[in-house]
Amino acid sequence: MNPKISYLLCCCFIACQLFSLTAHAEPPAWPSNVGIGAEAGVVMDADSGTLLFEKNGTGAYPPASITKLMTALIVLEHCSLNDTVTYSETAMNSVEADSGNKFSLQAGDQMSVEDCLHAMLLVSVNQSANALAEHTAGSIPAFVEMMNEKAAELGCSDKTHFDNPSGLNGETQQVTACDMALIAQAAFANEDLLRISSSLSYRIPSTIYYPDGFSFRQEHKLVVTDDPNNQLYYPPAMAGKTGYLRKAGNTLVTYAQKDGKRLISVVLKGSPSPQYFLDGKGLLEFGFQSFQNLSISQQESRYVTGNESIELNGNTYLAADLMVEPGPVVTLPAGASFGDAALALEPLPENAPANAVAVLSYTYQGHPVGKAFLLSKGTPVSIDPSSPEDASKTGSGQGAGLSDGNGQAEAGFPLPALIAVALAIFAVAFMAMSITWIAYSRRKEARDLARRREMRRRRLRASGEEAEFERLMELRRKRGDPP
Repeated sequence: MNPKISYLLCCCFIACQLFSLTAHAEPPAWPSNVGIGAEAGVVMDADSGTLLFEKNGTGAYPPASITKLMTALIVLEHCSLNDTVTYSETAMNSVEADSGNKFSLQAGDQMSVEDCLHAMLLVSVNQSANALAEHTAGSIPAFVEMMNEKAAELGCSDKTHFDNPSGLNGETQQVTACDMALIAQAAFANEDLLRISSSLSYRIPSTIYYPDGFSFRQEHKLVVTDDPNNQLYYPPAMAGKTGYLRKAGNTLVTYAQKDGKRLISVVLKGSPSPQYFLDGKGLLEFGFQSFQNLSISQQESRYVTGNESIELNGNTYLAADLMVEPGPVVTLPAGASFGDAALALEPLPENAPANAVAVLSYTYQGHPVGKAFLLSKGTPVSIDPSSPEDASKTGSGQGAGLSDGNGQAEAGFPLPALIAVALAIFAVAFMAMSITWIAYSRRKEARDLARRREMRRRRLRASGEEAEFERLMELRRKRGDPP
């Protein structure tokens, strides 16, 4: 075969193989290789809010003392750490008979808000929860109203409801694991709450029963230990809250940091110790090992590059005048790329920044994985939609984020799909060119051969040997030799 033809065929084969590999490469599936003994549990990325894993995540269960994370969050949003809290008779007595009285607190005891929070979060003192509620809202019922309002504000479902600030039994005191993760996400975003909940020990200066004060230690076994080799100790675990009631079983919330990632695990209706601690630890290890976070502002180029104009919410913006909110991330399975996530535009929420023009919302195989605001760096430009030239540059054109009429906008094909299409076009075009080149080469060789024969006939005719030439050609044809 002609060397040129062989070369072209080899190139074509290589191009087809590249296309085949790219076209069939699929993003990794959403990880699920984790299991827990508890009836319900979740692990959430605290930065993106992505639920990485859930088991009965929307089922309602009694929360027990992990309720105190909500109590602490509301207290810190309305009180000063140096405020003085007085323990009333109501605060002391609004507990179940068998719930105990740690440290022999008495009506009339006074502590700072910070002292009360340490007692409530590290060793789960129920009377401290009641005293803080009264100090914050004037009464325990008024504080419970604040708790349920805060749950709704955080986006919790109507299955989650609080009856008291301590987490003791209540007729409608229940949470879902998904909702408790939302509460914990907001709680640990509060610097004071995270600092207090991370304390390994604390000392109360003075009480009526202990005029010289007393000390206590953190109860969360993933956070603190006397033996670093203990299977329950988990160094990335920074803070959290334990809980137990006969009706609730063991409950656990844990906040952990590792390699720049922040995760929250929730366990409801957990098995006896140590299993429920191992469940919380296993959920966190799964999250750290199986997922990655990617910065949206560093990865996203749609809507913010180029010279096109984009129409959003009735206004038209130049792409160069838009930017992605810095900070937010998407959480994707390890090995996935940013382009594997699907992008849609969502309407602005009520608490959006003044210069926000839309919400960039990302999903991965049906899982919500992150959001960020699309921000305007300037004022909208004025575009006359009746002008054909201008109309071709607005959001109704290609590449500008097409509106579907319901306030949503799809952001076009993901990058891998575009690469696959481009390679497919290239392969088809290359094959067509190769076939055309082969056909052309064969026709050219045939023409050259015919021309050489004719020139030889002419020379032989001129020398009187044309008959001999024809005899030799006939002999070659009979033998089957190539002409």
